[in-house]
Amino acid sequence: MERCQPLVSVVIPVYNAEKTLSSCLESVMNQTYANLEIIVVNDGSTDNSRTIIEDYAIEDSRIVVFEKENAGLVQ
Repeated sequence: MERCQPLVSVVIPVYNAEKTLSSCLESVMNQTYANLEIIVVNDGSTDNSRTIIEDYAIEDSRIVVFEKENAGLVQ
C-alpha cells in the first residue's frame, strides 16, 4: 500500500516586497518536498509585487494567489 504524503501549505504574506519576493518564491519552489502548495496573499501592494506574483503563478501551478485591499498587520 502506497502512503500519500501530507499536503504542506506555505503561506507568504506580501506587501511591497518587490526587492525580496523573487528570492522568497524561488526558495519555496525549489524545496524537495513534492506535495506542496504555495499560497501568496498580496495585501494591496503598491509596487511591482503583484506582477512578480502573477509571473511566478503562471510558471508554477502550485502557487495560489489571493489579492486583497491593504489591511495592515493582523491584530
